[in-house]
Amino acid sequence: MKLLSLLLSITAALAEPVITKRSDPLGIDVSSHQGTVDWSSWKSKGVTFAYIKATEGTTYTNPDFSSQYTGATNTGLIRGGYHFAHPDSSTGATQASYFLKHGGGWSPDGITLPGALDIEYNPSGSECYGLSASSMVSWIKSFSNQYHSSTTRYPVIYTTTDWWKSCTGNSASFASTNPLWIAHPGSSIGTLPAGWSYTTFWQYGTSDSTDVDKFNGDSAGLKRMALGS
Repeated sequence: MKLLSLLLSITAALAEPVITKRSDPLGIDVSSHQGTVDWSSWKSKGVTFAYIKATEGTTYTNPDFSSQYTGATNTGLIRGGYHFAHPDSSTGATQASYFLKHGGGWSPDGITLPGALDIEYNPSGSECYGLSASSMVSWIKSFSNQYHSSTTRYPVIYTTTDWWKSCTGNSASFASTNPLWIAHPGSSIGTLPAGWSYTTFWQYGTSDSTDVDKFNGDSAGLKRMALGS
């Protein structure tokens, strides 16, 4: 009987599913360039989160934002909006308010990531938008503080180390408050901007003309970020 009990215990143990930690959840970020997104296809490839462009400056809204955001939601992805900054056109606070009114909000529902500030190379002018490093830091603080005052969350900052060094003087002023989303295609993250010892998100490449990202953690950590805990 003892032998039979032992064999039954071993058989039961072998029948239990092996649960493994899923590290570095995959994500994508999209804009109007992607148009209609096949969210189910991306989910089947392992994507669990998405950032969707909502606004630029104070005059542009992504015409596909609503359908893209709803599509990601209906597919069960954790999602959030991002804002492309134009520091030469209005204050940071003004652009944060515009972003919040057009899709950039946050709520502790467990499926919404804090909004992201896309601050990078000027697509149509001087690299740093004509601002000095100190003025750029002040602009980002204005955006960040306005977003925080409205949502209780500091926005994620998307940037490249090269641009950050050139245009903020490699400021370390945001590392203790704002999660970092670093853009650095390749097999390694590379050097991070001053102050940050790690990146929360890493945009590491493209797939089917869509930017792909990793979350630095596991699925439970991503969920906690959406919950604000």
